[in-house]
Amino acid sequence: MIAVIDYGVGNLFSVEKAVAAQGVEVQVTSDPAVIEAAGKIILPGVGAFGDCMKNFRESGLVPVVMERIEAGTPLLGICVGLQILFEGSEESPEVPGLGIIKGKVRLIDAARPENRKAGLKVPHMGWNLVKAQEPRQPVDLFRGLGEEPFFYFVHSYHGVPRDRRVITATADYGGEITAAVALDNVQAVQFHPEKSGDVGQRLLHNFICGSGA
Repeated sequence: MIAVIDYGVGNLFSVEKAVAAQGVEVQVTSDPAVIEAAGKIILPGVGAFGDCMKNFRESGLVPVVMERIEAGTPLLGICVGLQILFEGSEESPEVPGLGIIKGKVRLIDAARPENRKAGLKVPHMGWNLVKAQEPRQPVDLFRGLGEEPFFYFVHSYHGVPRDRRVITATADYGGEITAAVALDNVQAVQFHPEKSGDVGQRLLHNFICGSGA
């Protein structure tokens, strides 16, 4: 069973529908017991970093999710669900993240005042090419997607890890964007696989059917 964490933010229905299309059991849940029983976890998130972290902590679900991560349960973060894995964000400097990935969430280059003359619209919204990097572990989310698949993005910030080896995919939008990260059993993507058509379905399939299924 796949548990989609409901802490009051995120495009939960779309994520649930996309996972269900893989023919597996999925539950959108705020019940710690359901999360404890899940074989895999999806951590969505939309909106501001500070609001997401506030809601997540107030939900009381942070301890059980952290326990499942420490126990080796595979987790996939989506959009701000990637960002809150980091130590903090320029968007909400006073709000600590989960600190699973060492580093900070920062404005994408296109959103910085000195780069606005380039004429790129912010937020970065729409389809963009993604380049998978090595290493791709513990599960190759990009298996079978070709060299440069396109995914759907909606964001102005991205994770900048201290150790670039955790980056598993990048995109370009007036500068390099961290598109995906992985550390042990934790993986996360800045784009929205649930809004990315067939390639998004293939990525979800790789997560669901990879090791630990």
